[in-house]
Amino acid sequence: MSELVTGEAVALELRPARLPSRALAVLLDLIVAIAAYTGVTVALMFSTASLDDAAQVAMSIAAFVLVLVGGPIAVETLSHGRSLGKLAFGLRVVRDDGGPIRFRHALVRGAIGVIEILMTFGVVACIASLVSARGRRLGDVFAGTLVVRERVSAGQTAFVPPPPPWLTGRFAELDLSAVPDGLWLAIRQYLTRMQQLDPQVGWAMAERLATDLVARTGAPAPQSVPPAAYLAAVVQERQARDVRRAFGNGVVGGVPAGGFGPGAGVPGAFGNSAFQPSPAPQQPYGSAPPIWRAPAAGAEADQVAPSPELPAPQNTAPAEPRSSTGFAPPA
Repeated sequence: MSELVTGEAVALELRPARLPSRALAVLLDLIVAIAAYTGVTVALMFSTASLDDAAQVAMSIAAFVLVLVGGPIAVETLSHGRSLGKLAFGLRVVRDDGGPIRFRHALVRGAIGVIEILMTFGVVACIASLVSARGRRLGDVFAGTLVVRERVSAGQTAFVPPPPPWLTGRFAELDLSAVPDGLWLAIRQYLTRMQQLDPQVGWAMAERLATDLVARTGAPAPQSVPPAAYLAAVVQERQARDVRRAFGNGVVGGVPAGGFGPGAGVPGAFGNSAFQPSPAPQQPYGSAPPIWRAPAAGAEADQVAPSPELPAPQNTAPAEPRSSTGFAPPA
């Protein structure tokens, strides 16, 4: 398995596509694009027969730009990185942090692709892909994108744990526009591997990432929220925005797109003091701080016990009964 490593020495478990599959996908896309261009050219020849030579040349150039350049850009933008060839071979174009691409990414890839694929018959793209350790061509390097294999075993995919229910939707108003892709990548990989880290090391890494995230968003993190839970909640909010941007406010798989509403499935998660986190008690000097841990991937929520490292809440009043979620609010 090929891994991407960030500046924070965190490995991203994306699986970059290699040259053979990418070449076949590009070949299929070119066949479709050339067929469409040929059809448009023939139609223009009959419709512009009465025009002068200059007008015919202008129409031919416009058809070339719209079909062979604008077509792939539009397809990648609307399909979020999956053209016909990539769909056939199980590939997708994503950002360096694993998120969906936008118009600017597709525009840069398409504009540079004219030179390294169309004008040089793919020679420059093949050389760049062979030289790159991640199989990226020049368009991917300048656009900050990567072509990855999308058809992988479900057991090999990285599990990004959800935040505690009482944090869901709490950061809906947070401004995430200034957060760079590299920081998102580091946060994502920390969340997928937090259970494998030593508690002290994991807590220190979560605090550092949370501090970097706060500096980019300009909003302080809640004092009563563990840094790992704060990171998970912000990542979930970003994923919800990506889903809303991709699918609108419709229903995806029976769930409203981006439908991470506050306190979803947790009655009274907001506005009921029994479900709110209490102030953290003072830790004795030299003791390991409690760290929020996610349930194991594939485990049922009502079968996962809270982490033993989290101290029990100090509320003396009896709490209202509710179903177990596998997470306990920090004490």
